[in-house]
This record gives sequence, C-alpha cells and structure tokens, in this order.
Amino acid sequence: MNVVACYKIVPEEQDIVIRSDRSLSFDKAEWKIGQYDLPAVEAGAQIVEAVGGKLSVLSVGAKPLENSKLKKGILSRGPQEAFLVVDESLADGDTHQTARALAGALAQINGFDLVLCGEGSSDLYAQQVGSQLGELLNVTTLNGISKITPEDGKLIVERTLEEEVEVLEVTLPAVLSVTTDITIPRIATMKEILAAGKKAVTQWSLADIAVADQDKPTEILSTLAPPQADRKRIIVEGESEDEIQKFFENLRKEL
Repeated sequence: MNVVACYKIVPEEQDIVIRSDRSLSFDKAEWKIGQYDLPAVEAGAQIVEAVGGKLSVLSVGAKPLENSKLKKGILSRGPQEAFLVVDESLADGDTHQTARALAGALAQINGFDLVLCGEGSSDLYAQQVGSQLGELLNVTTLNGISKITPEDGKLIVERTLEEEVEVLEVTLPAVLSVTTDITIPRIATMKEILAAGKKAVTQWSLADIAVADQDKPTEILSTLAPPQADRKRIIVEGESEDEIQKFFENLRKEL
C-alpha cells in the first residue's frame, strides 16, 4: 500500500513574543513539526509495517521547510522519502491554497492508495485541509478517524463520537484526517536520525506542480494576543459560612 502522510511545520509556541500592541513576533521562533501531524505519520508507518508498501511524507510551505534538521526529524519516523513544495507565497497560505498545493504535489507522485492528514494544524487548527484535499482529488474522504485497520484492499476505520463509536468500511484511494489518539508517535533513535539524512527528498516549486496561479481568497488583517488582565489576588481561606459569604461577595463585585 502506498501511503502519503501530510505534515506542516509551525513556530515553536514558547518562542513567540507578544509585543506591547498585542501583535506577535516570530523573529526568534524555531520551527518544528506540528504535533497534530506526528500521529498521522506514525499511523502511516504502522499500516505499511503491517501490510507492506511504502510510506512517503508531503509538506508545502515557505523556505523553513528546507531546514535539514526538520527533514531528518520527519524522515527518522518511518517514511522512506519526502516530497516538499517550497514557495514564499505559501508562507501565510490559507486552507484552500494549502489543499491545492498538496493536490498538485500528489499528482506528481507515482500513485497513492491512502493520504493521511492530522486533525488540524498546530498554528491555525482550521480542520479543513484534509476535507478540501479529498474533494480536489475526488476520492473517499473522512475526518475524525481514531483507528485504522487494513483489510483486503480496503480499510476498516473508527470514529469516536460523543456517545458511540462509528465503524466504517473505506474503499481506496482515500484521504483520512486522524485524531491525536489514533496512536503514540515513535521517538527516533540516533541510528534512525543518521539514516534519515540518506533518504530521498524531492523538492518542487508551485510552478513545477502546475499550480502557480494560486489565488488568495483569505486575507489576514491582524493576529493579536488576547488582552491581559491583572489578577485580583484575593484569597479567601477557610470553610466557614463567613468565608464562603466573603467569597461570593467578591464574585458579585466582579460580575
């Protein structure tokens, strides 16, 4: 089975600086592989290990994708090769642009049976790319998948709903968006990290995959951190009725 797992690189949250005007600075932020995408990569690795085939990874974005540490980081987790679409116009790409670029790249890859996506990205978490990608490819598309079992050229998948578990039979090819509880991502060993540096990496531009006419239907006007409020630092100790009454009085003042 030929499996392609999609991933996105995102800024390290702890490196993001909030300016005085509540705007965000990413100048000192390191890049990392999105935490919602790693379970998708691991799920793909486990499927290939169980039934045979090949696992590839695919990502679209701007220049930071070329970072050798990030390439080794993703390839050390089971994939045999990586495909990248690097273009500065994708730096702030919306879900439609991202899905179009992924679809264009998949058209260049020599066939696929299954495409796996995370449930959402670690930065925007729009949860739309997988569904839009499946629509563009015109294949079976499902989201919220928490378990995948390969079975005779098809997949048996589970979706954990509020009060029940939905079990579905999925024909291939398909695009599935998986939840973080589908599996626990493996931790790469030093040997796997060193071996990752020798694996094939194919890089394209948008022009190479024939989607250079990317439109931009979504415009980001601003991204602001929520306003900060000072803590009142009122502490009421004890369990007597007087302390409880004092606690409620302070709540009423704020409400």
